[in-house]
Amino acid sequence: MKALDQATVTAVLEDWRTAPISDRLRAALRFLEAMTLRPADVTPQLMRELLAAGLNDRAIRETAYVGFLFNTVDRLADSLDFALPTDEEARAISGVLLRFGYTLTKLPG
Repeated sequence: MKALDQATVTAVLEDWRTAPISDRLRAALRFLEAMTLRPADVTPQLMRELLAAGLNDRAIRETAYVGFLFNTVDRLADSLDFALPTDEEARAISGVLLRFGYTLTKLPG
């Protein structure tokens, strides 16, 4: 999947329903929203819609994993009152991760 340009990312963040994205990505975002906000809507019919939009079983599973991880981290961050990095800190962290990957973030042992 090709990366989205900044204008498209902004449009998705404003409203993924009207953003200029593929049907496949729109279906994945619909699934993530249902999984997060309305789990009862995650039905066999929704799975059929995902398949019809071009997601295969692996893509659906990986989408669910990403949603699960973000939801879990978000809930932990909220409950433990994590502070968000400033824009400057985020840029610095991004530079380190881009240059060295996540190997520097591994715990010893």
